[in-house]
Amino acid sequence: MVLMTAILELQDVRYQIGNAQILRGIDMDVRAGELLALAGPNGAGKSTLLGVMAGDLKPTGGQALLNGRPVTAVPVRELARRRAVMLQESRLSFGFSVADVVRMGRAALPAGAIEDDAAVAQALEACDALDLADRKFPTLSGGEKARVSFARTLVQEADVLLLDEPTAALDIRHQELVMGLARRQADGGKAVVAVLHDLSLAAAWADRLALMGEGRLVDCGPVAEVATGPQLSALYHHPVGVEPDPVTGVPVVIPRRGVARCPVC
Repeated sequence: MVLMTAILELQDVRYQIGNAQILRGIDMDVRAGELLALAGPNGAGKSTLLGVMAGDLKPTGGQALLNGRPVTAVPVRELARRRAVMLQESRLSFGFSVADVVRMGRAALPAGAIEDDAAVAQALEACDALDLADRKFPTLSGGEKARVSFARTLVQEADVLLLDEPTAALDIRHQELVMGLARRQADGGKAVVAVLHDLSLAAAWADRLALMGEGRLVDCGPVAEVATGPQLSALYHHPVGVEPDPVTGVPVVIPRRGVARCPVC
């Protein structure tokens, strides 16, 4: 795969709340045509960084650029056409139908009832949620809500997809389904960033892996170079092994159990 130029650029991004330094000098780019997985321990700053990328949070230092422009300076409607965001939690409590929730992703696009209906149906079918179209969104399970929320990002037709733990509530089948769809979006020329806790999923589907710890970017590069046992063991303060899948050869990350201590922590 030939990667295109960066769509998003983070330049010395810092984010502070009171005395708490959440992000500490992050330099990173996000490229068209790739899936970038963002991983790290709880509290590493991953969701905050995604919020800065999305323009939902203004950094207290440095800047995030979308095609060379500060993200926070892009008008809201234009931003909605340029990037789609899937949050960790879907907090919609009103009784909208699933189809209506997905259709909300079309709000910034030119109106077209027929085109909108077709896009909604196509996205729901791709996410194995077409049978949920008439259900009220608050009645769904966590996994069903996650698939519907992902469908809403698809219908937005944005160049950048920012996904915060898109697989956290999903079973194995739907984890693979969603990551396969994210991979397809990247292969189609979009830039996709996914916060993931499952490092084996990241290794299977991502082009690059960015590791964060204590608000810093620890490493970023091709998955096979970044996802090493010693580095992951040190980052997570737990012994971790990385072995090739016997069928595909893709790295599989394995927590070591029954080990007295992490030899590199």
